[in-house]
Amino acid sequence: MARYVFITGGVVSSLGKGLASAALGALLQARGFSVRLRKLDPYLNVDPGTMSPFEHGEVFVTDDGAETDLDLGHYERFTGVAARMTDSVSSGRIYSTVLEKERRGDYLGKTIQVVPHVTNEIKEFLKVGDDEVDFMLCEIGGTVGDIEGLPFFEAIRQFSHDKPRGDCIFMHLTLLPYLAASGELKTKPTQHSVKELQSIGIAPDILVCRSEHPIPDKEREKIALFCNVRPDAVVAAYDLNSIYEAPLAYHAQGLDQAVLDAFNISPALQPDLSKWEDVQDRINNPEGVVNVAIVGKYTQLEDAYKSIKEALTHGGMSNRVKVNVEWVDAEVFDHEDAAPHLEGYHAILVPGGFGERGTEGKIKAAQFARERKVPYLGICLGMQCATVEFARHVAKLKGADSTEMNPQTRYPVIDLMNSQVGVANKGGTMRLGSYPCRVQTGTLASKAYGKTKTIHERHRHRYELNNKFRDRLSEAGLRMSGVNPDLDLVEMIELPGHPWFVGTQFHPEYSSTVDRPHPLFVSFVQAALQNHSQRVH
Repeated sequence: MARYVFITGGVVSSLGKGLASAALGALLQARGFSVRLRKLDPYLNVDPGTMSPFEHGEVFVTDDGAETDLDLGHYERFTGVAARMTDSVSSGRIYSTVLEKERRGDYLGKTIQVVPHVTNEIKEFLKVGDDEVDFMLCEIGGTVGDIEGLPFFEAIRQFSHDKPRGDCIFMHLTLLPYLAASGELKTKPTQHSVKELQSIGIAPDILVCRSEHPIPDKEREKIALFCNVRPDAVVAAYDLNSIYEAPLAYHAQGLDQAVLDAFNISPALQPDLSKWEDVQDRINNPEGVVNVAIVGKYTQLEDAYKSIKEALTHGGMSNRVKVNVEWVDAEVFDHEDAAPHLEGYHAILVPGGFGERGTEGKIKAAQFARERKVPYLGICLGMQCATVEFARHVAKLKGADSTEMNPQTRYPVIDLMNSQVGVANKGGTMRLGSYPCRVQTGTLASKAYGKTKTIHERHRHRYELNNKFRDRLSEAGLRMSGVNPDLDLVEMIELPGHPWFVGTQFHPEYSSTVDRPHPLFVSFVQAALQNHSQRVH
């Protein structure tokens, strides 16, 4: 049976619980243990699928079609363990399940209450798969004291008593603010956060303290004394140049050893950190630099494209170059020339998105990349925009568009599948999760993947390339380099004769990890590097 580590947060949000959880998972793996990571979010949405990227950042999609919190992307990138639908839950899903059971009469007429019915449902979620791994790391979203999070805190308190003694520990992440005027770190917010946690029956075993300055031994001892933890269980978490330095940084501060000590696991194998040392070396000592423009509509919040940015980092590490990402707002050149905004970049990436805003700017970015022979990667809507641009300017289908943007277009080269027509509920009804794609021989895609057989990639979209226009587009020179063998839908396009121009209906960024950089991003960064070299010479 798995041992459980519950990761909670206090003082303020966005301290890095997800990153700390992912790094801990990687460190436990380095010691030979198997791990699985989970996220419990207190918000009342059933899942983040219908939430604005400005509200929640990107929506991460699992192989089995769950729309989840972006922290699950961190978990996968650091541990290589594919997330599942059973690794993410929200208050909304819990309450929805409880109410469905109540309507069916499953509770035999009892009065439905937060305790025990809601908390029991949360505990049932926690139990799933606990016989599959050595450690289950469960992150609780939000901060202690949030009213919507109380059922989750109560559930994990109960769960720790239901399990055999010593099978559960609590790790609490807090902030140590620095007051420049007095030149000191303040421990009081951490003390209050821990007292809040203790007031609901949870005593942390480990404190992870975010700080911009070194924590003196005196302050560490003070925290330990007032928060009732061992001094060696007060772990410092400092700001890093790269998130991929986190495993080595947390190991240097003794986080993994503190966890093992809390479980009385000793002696344990020393971790093999060679992989993370190599990662750090590749990040800190690149042999070149490329500049990539991400032309999107949510550029004010980088977390909206978190997986794309990290996949580019992975592609850079594989090529041993630094990828400088520049965020370009597609709306800026919706009604003007794109060239002044895009000249000078070594490659252009147009990501996914929904709605009309910024679409014409994305189409112009695809046109610029096609005409100027700049490496281009279009993902989901980015692929659709490239198709629309090609249809308008090469296939001579004047006014071609997507019916998402223009339902009355004469040439709907992008259109809804029949299964999507009339769908009223927006949550969880898109083409979601992993689908097969047969890669065509002799294409850029087959060269990137290193094979021409069937691959599997994750999707999140409603609109598709309209098969009615496939022949017309192909005759004009657009190559359909990947096709879904079951649904006969176009999954990938590319332009023969262009140095590197690929569009994917799927989201390759979701499956890129430190161990396995996605081949399309590796090839894309390589093409950017070649473009850079040609300009230099």
